[in-house]
Amino acid sequence: MEIRSMSLPELESVLDWAAAEGWNPGLQDAASFYAADPDGFLLGTLEGQAVASIFAVRYGAGFGFIGGYIVRPEFRGKGLGMAIWQAGMAHLAGRNVGLDGVLAQQANYARSGFKLAHRNVRYEGRGSNMPQHDWVLPLGPQHIAELLDYDRAFFPGDRTQFMRRWLQQDGSVTLGVHDGGVLKGYGVLRPCRAGFKIGPLCTESPAVADELMHALRGRVPLDEPVFLDVPEPNAAAVALAARHGMQVCFETARMYTGADPGLPLERQFGITTFELG
Repeated sequence: MEIRSMSLPELESVLDWAAAEGWNPGLQDAASFYAADPDGFLLGTLEGQAVASIFAVRYGAGFGFIGGYIVRPEFRGKGLGMAIWQAGMAHLAGRNVGLDGVLAQQANYARSGFKLAHRNVRYEGRGSNMPQHDWVLPLGPQHIAELLDYDRAFFPGDRTQFMRRWLQQDGSVTLGVHDGGVLKGYGVLRPCRAGFKIGPLCTESPAVADELMHALRGRVPLDEPVFLDVPEPNAAAVALAARHGMQVCFETARMYTGADPGLPLERQFGITTFELG
């Protein structure tokens, strides 16, 4: 198997693989992902046919994240997964590396040096027709610098290029709450293969998170699903999901090769994406 960096169109095809695995990527995720680290999306090919992928994305000088680890079903059991895994980890050599792994693979990741930090739990609910308060406002291009500055606290490395694209995806909406001219929280809603996902959802208080959830769900049709990926140690976030009638549908293990970066999970009510952290 040959392993090389993939092009953006190839990444779009790999996200089709992810959709077939039930991962439900966003409709416009590929360009945002690719902006994070164009060299960090690795493709394995056999005689020119794409058969395996891994995302090994570098953030800043010291952090990396693994995702998109897929071997197409008909090529499994041949050692191709281990080969592309090793290539991805080599791309991130010398960094603290994170991932969101399915629980069944937690022991395998532990053998590669990953240590459990906490669980992330995906909740599924439905859209809402509840009115939004007038202090929850759409945020646009003029707010990008403010949002990027606010977001820095919630990620271990510099993800400016990724977030700049994420905040401007076609079909997405970013809502925020200001108090005295100071940003107190924001959330992003984006359309996915099935329904919509909210992420990130980061705020200064559970009350602001609740206001944003009402407003974001209000942008989703009543019969459409909406998903929120909650860091389980944030009890207020778990309670928020329950209060909005959401049910657990999936979970991952957040693991790191180095020290837990100590993110402010008490203010993180929804992570951005399992694929890139």
